[in-house]
Amino acid sequence: MKWFLYNLLFFVAYVAMMPKFLTRMLRRGGYANRFADRFGRYPKAIRERLADGTPRVWVHAVSVGEVAVAGQLMEELRRQRPGIAFVLSVTSSTGWTQAMRQVGERDVLLYAPLDFPPCVRRALDAIRPVAYVITETELWPNAIRLATERGVPAFLVNARISDHSAPGYRRLKCWFGPVLNRLERVYAQSDLDAQRLQDAGCEKARIDVTGSMKFDVARRSPEREAQLREYLTAAGFDPTAPLLLGGSTWPGEDVFLLTVYRKARARNPRLRLIIAPRHFEKADDVETAIVAAGFPCLRKSKTPSPTRQPQDTVLLADTTGELMGFYGLAQTVFVGKSLCEHGAQNMIEPCLCGCATAVGPFTENFRPVMSDLLAQQAIVQGRDRPDLEARLLDLLANPEAAEQLGARATEAVRRRRGVVPRLAEDLLRRVDVSAKTNAIP
Repeated sequence: MKWFLYNLLFFVAYVAMMPKFLTRMLRRGGYANRFADRFGRYPKAIRERLADGTPRVWVHAVSVGEVAVAGQLMEELRRQRPGIAFVLSVTSSTGWTQAMRQVGERDVLLYAPLDFPPCVRRALDAIRPVAYVITETELWPNAIRLATERGVPAFLVNARISDHSAPGYRRLKCWFGPVLNRLERVYAQSDLDAQRLQDAGCEKARIDVTGSMKFDVARRSPEREAQLREYLTAAGFDPTAPLLLGGSTWPGEDVFLLTVYRKARARNPRLRLIIAPRHFEKADDVETAIVAAGFPCLRKSKTPSPTRQPQDTVLLADTTGELMGFYGLAQTVFVGKSLCEHGAQNMIEPCLCGCATAVGPFTENFRPVMSDLLAQQAIVQGRDRPDLEARLLDLLANPEAAEQLGARATEAVRRRRGVVPRLAEDLLRRVDVSAKTNAIP
C-alpha cells in the first residue's frame, strides 16, 4: 500500500510541477533535447552503447557540486581498477554541462529517470548496472528498491542530511528506514550525519563516517588561472591590485557585494571586484544592479577580447568552468548563497587557493566542512549582513591578516584530503565490476 501511495503522490506532484519544468527548459535550454531520458527512453546510439555488454557502475548525481564529487570518485575508481566503465546520470542541465567533462570514452551520460516504476524499470533494462552509487542526499526510493530487487548493490556516498531536512526524515522514519536499509553501505560526511541517518531508520551497521569527499574534489587550474590573468590584464586590471570576488552568488548578494566594494574603494581605490553568479540566466539582473550602483560593467560572456576598462569597472563572470581559475587570482572571496536560508555554495575551492574566504550565516549544505574550517580559524563567518560586511571590510583593509587567513585555509583543506581513495577502495571490495551485466528479469 505504501508504494502505491508514494507512486500516486509522485505522479500527481510531477504533473503539477510540469509547467515549472517546461519554463526551465525554455529559459535554460538544457535538457530539452534529451527530455525522453526522464522516461527511460534513450536515443538509438545510446541504446546500442549500453547493449555492448560492458559492465558499468551507475553513478547518480544531482547538479554541479554532486557531479564534481561523482567525477572525482569515478577518476579514483579508474585509477584503482583500470578499465572500469560508468553510466553517469544527472538531474539538471547545469549538472549535464559539468558531467560532460567527467565521462570517459567507455562511459555513458544520461538524465536520471523519473522515480516512477515504469521509467526506472526501462532505465535498468537499458543500463543493466553492476552497482548503483548515489551521491549525497539524492534518495529516489523506487530506483533503490527496483535496483536492489534485481541484485544490484546500492551505495550512498558523501551522505548528508541537512538541518532543514532532518526533522522530516525523522518523522517519516517508517518510510525512509526500509529504503535506507536496502543500501549496501552508506558513507556519511560526519558523525552528526550518521546519527541523523540512524534517526531516519538506517541501521548503524550500514554506516561508515568517512568525512567529506569535497576536500578531495577541489583542484587548482594553473592553465586557466594564466588565461584569466591575461584577460584581466587586457581589461586594465592591475595584477598587483587587490581583488575581491563573489563566487556563485545568488539574487541580492550582488547588491551586498557592490555596497562592500563602494565602501572598500573609498579606502583603497585600487581594489577591483568580480561577481560570478551561480545561475547565468540571472546575469542580466546582476548587470543591471552593477550599473544601478554606478559602476561600469564588463560582461565576460559578451566581451571575449576586452580593451582597457575604467578603474572602477566590475567584471561580471558569466562563463562556464572558470570560477576555480578566478579563485586562484583573488585575494578575498565571498562565497555565495550563504546569505540565503538553507544555503551556501562550495567554500573549499577558494580556501584551497589561499583566499581569505568569508561566508554568511547560512552554510548548512557544508556543515561538516565549516566545522573543520572554523576549528582551524581558516574561514570567516558573519552572523548577519552587517556583521559579514564589517568582516569583509576588515579583511580588505588588513592584507597581512587576510594573507594569514588564506594560508590557514589552504593548510586546513590539504590536511583533510584522502577520503576518496579510501572510499573507492572499499567500494571495489564490495562490487564485482568485472561481472557480466545483470540479466533482464
